[in-house]
Amino acid sequence: MDIIGTIMAAGRSAVELSLFTLLPVMVVMLSIMRLAEAAGLLDRLTRLLAPLLRPFGLTGLSVIALLQVSFVSFAAPVATLATMERQGVSDRHLATTFAMVLAMGQANVVFPMAALGLDIGRFIAISMMGGLVAATLTYHVFASRLSRDGQSDDTLVSLAAVEDARGVLAIINRAGSEAFRIATGSIPIMALSLSIIAGVRAAGGLDGLDWLLSTPLDRLGIDPRLIAPTLSKYLGGGVAALSAMATQEAAGAIDAEFVNRAADWLVHPLDLPGIAILTTAGSRVAKLWVVAAVGASVGIFVRATVGMFIGG
Repeated sequence: MDIIGTIMAAGRSAVELSLFTLLPVMVVMLSIMRLAEAAGLLDRLTRLLAPLLRPFGLTGLSVIALLQVSFVSFAAPVATLATMERQGVSDRHLATTFAMVLAMGQANVVFPMAALGLDIGRFIAISMMGGLVAATLTYHVFASRLSRDGQSDDTLVSLAAVEDARGVLAIINRAGSEAFRIATGSIPIMALSLSIIAGVRAAGGLDGLDWLLSTPLDRLGIDPRLIAPTLSKYLGGGVAALSAMATQEAAGAIDAEFVNRAADWLVHPLDLPGIAILTTAGSRVAKLWVVAAVGASVGIFVRATVGMFIGG
């Protein structure tokens, strides 16, 4: 096996996926979100939705985190989680918001997957349902013993206030800079994970896994084609899963129906890179990741079950 050649090919794939697929999408979506913040639209939307989300254990700032993960990137809610921690939001509400984010599909993978045939409207609807399931169970069950001391009411903070935007062009430029940081920041972990996956594939590891797991998975009604993207996803995150599925699609191994059925299982931030990045929001967030992950796991299971039945 040509180790250097494998690494070089994986690195090239990681750079191409980051700069030519993720970056354009991120620039557009992040610019829209930043312009909406500067215009005060997010504050008004937060005030409108916060009372509806209160039974799920979510606060006003949770609405912004929901919008960020759904329409910007899995890393975008870091700012909101950090703001919630800094403002003294209770551990219970913080864990609930964290679980919701982990259970939902991240925009930086969702929108590029449209090229593979993903029905984005259907996906976002199921994603939000899974996020609310994760939040409800976390708040009322898994995090019920955590402290509720703190600002558990719908404290609204305009994230645009700290942007120091001086006009539309300044907002777009700042959004472009953030998008570039997010896209380029994904290259190292993506290159590493793709190198590992390529190495495993070159060594016959994926064929071995297919041979070992195909029969048991068939008996359970699970498509064996999920093996490669699932392994890629939990090693390198949703973007790595996207790369694996793009490779399968190019080879004619999967179609749009498979993509829609598999997306709810594969596209969410509950993986090693996702946990590593989101827990940088603060020390309390880092301490709550286990509780949040348990709640998110249930939400993802619900999403995957619903997606398998109505995918297509």
